[in-house]
Amino acid sequence: QVRLLESGGGSVQAGGSLTLSCAASGGTFSRYVMAWFRRAPGKEREGVAARYLGRGTTYYADSVKDRLTISQDNAKNTVYLRLNSLKAEDTGVYYCAAAHQPVAYPLRTPEYNYWGQGTQVTVSS
Repeated sequence: QVRLLESGGGSVQAGGSLTLSCAASGGTFSRYVMAWFRRAPGKEREGVAARYLGRGTTYYADSVKDRLTISQDNAKNTVYLRLNSLKAEDTGVYYCAAAHQPVAYPLRTPEYNYWGQGTQVTVSS
C-alpha cells in the first residue's frame, strides 16, 4: 500500500512561486510514475505534471509546461512540483498521485491508483 502525503500549499500573490512536496511510503520509489493533478474551483481534476521515477521522463500539460517543474529526491522518496509565475487560475487543490509503471497516459486520472489528500494553493491577483 502506497501512502502519499502532500505539503507546501498556501496563499501567494500572482507572479510568485511555490514548491509542493509529496512524500511517498510503502513502495519501491523507482517503480512508480508520480504525478500532480489539480482541481480548480468548479472544474474537473486535471493532470499538470508527471514523472517516471526510474528514468526521469517528465510530462507536462501544455497550459503550464513553461511554468511548472516536477522533480524528485530519491533519498527522501519525495516528488516536488515547483510552480513559478503563478496566476489566479492556478488556484485549486493540488493532489499527488502514484501508479505502477508503465502507464499509457501519464496525465490522466484513471491511470493512478494512489492519491494524497491534497494541498490548497490560492493565488491572489
